[in-house]
Amino acid sequence: MEKEMNLIKRVCQELNISQKELAEELEIPQSTISRWANDDIPKMAVLYFELLFENKALKMKLQAIKNAREIINSL
Repeated sequence: MEKEMNLIKRVCQELNISQKELAEELEIPQSTISRWANDDIPKMAVLYFELLFENKALKMKLQAIKNAREIINSL
């Protein structure tokens, strides 16, 4: 149960949003997010959040590649 609670907190911290804003983003009731923060999160939601983190990491890597390319092109 602790793992799921940390996942919701992590999602909100990574996105710099509140649980209410997360609920709005997912178009689900805020009470559902609150329940997930204290109980088991459905597997589909866990997968969604994992993909969200992966997407964020890939965007950061892509930006680093673009920055490196700009530096190389400026030489």
